[in-house]
Amino acid sequence: MCSSVNNPYLLLTPGPLTTTSTVRETMLHDWCTWDEEYKTLVQSIRQSLLQVANVSNEKYTVILMQGSGTYCVESVITSSIPAHGKLLVVMNGAYGERIGTIASSIGINWTSFRTEETHQPDIESLRQVLAADSAITHVAVVHCETTTGMLNPIQEISEVVKEFDKTYIVDAMSSFGGITMDIEQMDIDYVISSANKCIQGVPGFGFIIANRSTLQTCKGQSRSLSLDMYDQWETMEEQEGKWRFTSPTHTVRAFRQALDELQAEGGVSERERRYMENQNTLVRGMRALGFSTLLSDDNQSPIITAFQYPEHSTFSFDAFYNELKSRGFVIYPGKVTNLATFRIGNIGNVHAADIDRLLEAVKESKYWELTTV
Repeated sequence: MCSSVNNPYLLLTPGPLTTTSTVRETMLHDWCTWDEEYKTLVQSIRQSLLQVANVSNEKYTVILMQGSGTYCVESVITSSIPAHGKLLVVMNGAYGERIGTIASSIGINWTSFRTEETHQPDIESLRQVLAADSAITHVAVVHCETTTGMLNPIQEISEVVKEFDKTYIVDAMSSFGGITMDIEQMDIDYVISSANKCIQGVPGFGFIIANRSTLQTCKGQSRSLSLDMYDQWETMEEQEGKWRFTSPTHTVRAFRQALDELQAEGGVSERERRYMENQNTLVRGMRALGFSTLLSDDNQSPIITAFQYPEHSTFSFDAFYNELKSRGFVIYPGKVTNLATFRIGNIGNVHAADIDRLLEAVKESKYWELTTV
């Protein structure tokens, strides 16, 4: 299957990403936020997200929040941590760093457990940090750190977090819906993601899958009006799908279609299989062309792959980017602190034939070839 129809180029990024024409077409109609049909649509999305997460309605609930995924992360941080609380952020990339920046801007007491960007966090060291600091009440980690494509071990982290009876926050922005995970078994308190990632919708809102009993402790403690997670949830519950403030109606409708298409594809396991096939095809092909991946295969997610600039070359990322874009592919610049990299996403309405076409375009490009020294 090829995904270039009706698109000037293929987005090989971690989101926004290439969507299907059927998802885009749903946005051609206008919706009223107060209308019962629209509120019913919202409620169906909340229920479907629980099904995608494979969690029970008795234990978990869903909050939809206007804005980008970062708005949802900030909503959880500002709403869930009480005045006497302390946050520990597990960091090995830019999006873990962003959680820390959010905590600082809100004035929350927090600390970090830092690991190099190319390494997973050491679980025993994390256990020692939690044992040494009883003031910590919450632990946050990014599941797929798209700075590098790293897939962090949220199962192992969960075991330590729950050993010390802490609230567990997982930023699953770039993994939810595309990587299988047992949220209920890991006893995750808050899972955060966005409409324009692995569900393959369009930007405009994010969502939080929350443990009901943990959420109940958050009433009245948000440091923000618009990002008050508890108040947003309470309104959606009591008024059956109503958002407190104007919702992104077109994005919501597109998301409903995207959820239907996820189910039609065979659910998260089948989507993960496709993403893994994309990533494996990409890595094999890029390595054959002389590129090296930043991460070892053991740490690599199927979401996005970081490649190092070729050595001993006249490589220019800007020139490389522009030529690939002219051939119908948009890739991503690097974000690693000390290494020259670029990234290629494997998610969205992207299939093996698309990756094959990309590899042919890379092969034909004159901006990466090695020079003799």
